[in-house]
Amino acid sequence: MVSIALAVLLVGSSWGFLVHRTVNQLAIYSLPKGVAPFFYSGKDYLVKYSTRPDERRNTDSAEATKHFIDFEAFGDSAAWKMPYDWATAVQRYSVDSLLEYGYVPYQVMVTKAKLTEAFRLKNSDSILYYAADLGHYISDAHVPLHTSINYDGQLTGQKGLHSLWESVIPEIELSNYNLYSKHKAKYLARPEEQLWKAVQEAHVLLTDVFGQEKEASKGFTDSTKYRTQVRRGREVKSYTTEFARAYNARLGKTINEQLLKSSAMVADFWYTSWVDAGKPDLSSLVKKRSEEEKDAYKKELKAYKKNELLKEKLLISRRDQRQSGAGE
Repeated sequence: MVSIALAVLLVGSSWGFLVHRTVNQLAIYSLPKGVAPFFYSGKDYLVKYSTRPDERRNTDSAEATKHFIDFEAFGDSAAWKMPYDWATAVQRYSVDSLLEYGYVPYQVMVTKAKLTEAFRLKNSDSILYYAADLGHYISDAHVPLHTSINYDGQLTGQKGLHSLWESVIPEIELSNYNLYSKHKAKYLARPEEQLWKAVQEAHVLLTDVFGQEKEASKGFTDSTKYRTQVRRGREVKSYTTEFARAYNARLGKTINEQLLKSSAMVADFWYTSWVDAGKPDLSSLVKKRSEEEKDAYKKELKAYKKNELLKEKLLISRRDQRQSGAGE
């Protein structure tokens, strides 16, 4: 049996593979008729490859800083002062600074432009490729610790906080989460504004992210707060499940809400990219569905609306995880 803490260490960082895959799947359900059939037909791809940007970090040295932005490096209240467009940001801070301290909001807009062009060309493979990547970067932009130099609590004696917040807790608590949202994808006339608002809101959450960990720690000793495991011949220190639950209780619904906000924005950006491309007819890119497939979709949508995707074993991220043995 693999412990939850170890399983998280194995699957990586950046919201954890579980949440990235969940976000992309949930985003599909809020899309309108013009794009929903295409995205649903590509659901398995969009879920599976939602984690590709993290995997690229192993082979592409330029990938890592696309996932975060360390606002402290750009001056006081930078989250509210930085320009929305890349060109102006480069003039003000230099390319070198942005490449060193992160630029996830700008990467989102670059990927959005590529998705829009893929829609214009009606290139099915490219649409799915950039849609999956876009979902990942948008989700990362909703993670508070992706907006700070103190991204792992390493500067405040809270090392390991990154994985705890975005991976360990969702692994433990997913079955208690609300995975349904009434949100319907909408067109964003100025998507960059909505994106920066989301990043700013995530940044504001940092006070609680750090503060509640310290408060929760008061009820634990080092031996009950941490566990030590051997991984690849090295001892690895991680938070215990008991501490993770206590910390999550203090955070309330924050992580769940950020997951849902991520999903809503992913849907908005996918839809906006399609509209900006001129609303191309995607029907020719979708094979005709059988009656059984149509019924399966209706069942899935109904389960989503009743927040029963997990109960009905329709959440791909959890299903695939169990099949691989992770988290068991």
